[in-house]
This record gives sequence, C-alpha cells and structure tokens, in this order.
Amino acid sequence: MKVTVLSGAGISTESGIPDYRGPSGLWRRDPDHEKLVTYDYYMGDPEIRRRSWLFRRDNPAWKAEPNAGHRALAELAAAGMDVWIVTQNVDGLHQRAGSPPDRVLELHGNMFGAVCTACAARSTTREAIDRVLAGDGDPACLSCGGILKTATVMFGQALDSGVLGRAVEAAGDCDLFVAVGTSLQVQPAASLVRIAAEGGARLIIVNGEPTPYDGLADEVIHEPISEALPRLAARLLLA
Repeated sequence: MKVTVLSGAGISTESGIPDYRGPSGLWRRDPDHEKLVTYDYYMGDPEIRRRSWLFRRDNPAWKAEPNAGHRALAELAAAGMDVWIVTQNVDGLHQRAGSPPDRVLELHGNMFGAVCTACAARSTTREAIDRVLAGDGDPACLSCGGILKTATVMFGQALDSGVLGRAVEAAGDCDLFVAVGTSLQVQPAASLVRIAAEGGARLIIVNGEPTPYDGLADEVIHEPISEALPRLAARLLLA
C-alpha cells in the first residue's frame, strides 16, 4: 500500500507549536504578526525584518519534541510501508520523529536554514538571530550584502516547483491519502486532496474542525491527532 500524508500545523500544536488559523491561532490573536512572514512586507521594511528574526527566535519549534502523531507516521515507514509525507510545516518534527528525510517533502521550506534573496548563499537562521542579538538589526548576506531570510516560503512567494511536483506525484500515485492537522484552505497544498481522490485513492481527513474537502473524504476524524494517528497507524499495519 502506498500512503501519502499531507500534514499541517495541527499535527504540531500538541508539541507546543501554535497554528495560524485555528481558534487560538497566531493570526487570530495578533493579525499584525502576519506581516512578519509576508514577503513584500519583509523585503520592503528593515524593521519588519528585525522583528521577523526575533519572531523566529521565539518560535517554540526550537525546543519542541515530536508527539505521538509524528511518531505514528514514522512507525509506518519503519514497518516497511511505502509512506510519503508532504508537510506544510517548517519545524522538522517529522524527521526528528524518525520519518526518512528523503520521504518528507517540505512544501514551505524549513525554518532552521537561511538563504540570501540575492545570491542564494545558504547559512543558518541561528547565525542570523545571533547577529540581531549582537546589535545588527538587519543582518545582510556575508557573501554579497543581499537581504537574508529564512529558508521558508513566505506568504506571497511561490512554492519550490520541484518540491511541489514531487508532492503532486505522491498524491496522484497513492492508495491512501491522509490529510492531517490542516485546514485545507491554502492552495496549492489543499489541491493535493482532490488530486489524490481523482486518482482513486481512499481519502481520510483528520482535523479538529471541518474542512472544505470533507465531502470528498471516505472518512473524517475529529479527534486529537496524537490519539487518532496512532490508532489509524495500527489499523493500517493490520490491514
């Protein structure tokens, strides 16, 4: 059985990482924070960039640990199941839980790396944050002086076409597609659900609230993810 999983912020909330759009999501509590991860605002304002680096510094993902949901998916792969994980998250928790890194497609990049927007030189987010804390409010690329940003896809940026292409392939060529912890409101990630369904895959949605794609699903589970995914994984391993 080929299984493709689309994971969103909801799978990491039980690891202490807040989501964006949920009832207690970051944007609902402080809509101004959205500017810190919006490309045009970021590129056009040094103060936004300074605040964005400090926002990254305070992200709970630095200390977060994988939860039972992440581990359940890793256990499927460890048992020999053909599993691809397409994640909207940037926290690296799937890999830390034991999912093979080459089978985790990070649609929105990874928060721990940094990249120059001019020359594409790579560095680390930690290095940039340390420079901010040392007094450099807008750390520039050490290679060319260009603007640095985390290696994440900000609002207003296109997804990496290579990663997206592999995600589309994984969605269209699976027997089971599981959407977990995602509102399925952000495109093109949400469209993977329809691609999987049109390809004949069985569709299971695990989320705390209804999604626009519930009507396509063979099964909708409204339970805590750290409880639902281990049970689902156990079912799959017995199938």
